[in-house]
Amino acid sequence: MPQTARWLKRYRPVPAPRLRLVCLPHGGGTASFFRPWADVLPQEVEPAAVQYPGRQERLAESCIEAMDPLADCIAEALHPLLADDTPFALFGHSMGATVAYEVTRRLEARGTAPRHLFVSGQATPFKERTAPPLHLEDDATLLAGVRAYGGAYESLVDDPDLLEVVLPSLRADVRLMETYRPTTTAPLTTPVTAYVGDTDPGVTPDEAAAWRATTCGAFTLRTFEGGHFFLTDHRDALLADIVRSITTASASPAGGAG
Repeated sequence: MPQTARWLKRYRPVPAPRLRLVCLPHGGGTASFFRPWADVLPQEVEPAAVQYPGRQERLAESCIEAMDPLADCIAEALHPLLADDTPFALFGHSMGATVAYEVTRRLEARGTAPRHLFVSGQATPFKERTAPPLHLEDDATLLAGVRAYGGAYESLVDDPDLLEVVLPSLRADVRLMETYRPTTTAPLTTPVTAYVGDTDPGVTPDEAAAWRATTCGAFTLRTFEGGHFFLTDHRDALLADIVRSITTASASPAGGAG
């Protein structure tokens, strides 16, 4: 299977898209989390979702437990998709936000920067880590830690059969995030929008606002009602804001909240 096809799920291919939106899922998550987005996005916007190894149709593959090789692979897989010069943006939720940041850094270095980087439900890569490493704990403790985030994690823990399949990738992703350290503080040039739920147990609106320091381009903060998986309840409003942010990027002021 070609590299790009292994890494990217294109649920609604568009012959000549005006824009591609590439989505990166949360820790333990899969590309199918973004499948419903294909039904909501405008027809001229082609959605694509990254499928990390070790889950769904890539279940037989080993999980990647370090940030650099994961971001390298995703940037490489995107390369053929970007050959037609169609503008594109990256959206990442939770772990996916941090991975999208690292992928953006690599794409900028290649001269193929995204039109916009959207980060959701995640503090910046530079937030100091003070909690004990969860990936070193037993399964019960690991699951209790992620269950606190609710949403997709809560339903996962309640399904023993699904849990048996997903637990290895979840542990690998937690390890990846807890061992990751950014190698540079140099800001991106890509505009950044940060989304956060106002009751997210993992990141506060003030912590989400710190993404401002990761770019010398425009920055916007948007706050929604809800917890870590606010994007499920506010999908339509979120996607409308993403499309609007991209199409009016040149006129958008830096900063803001709402």
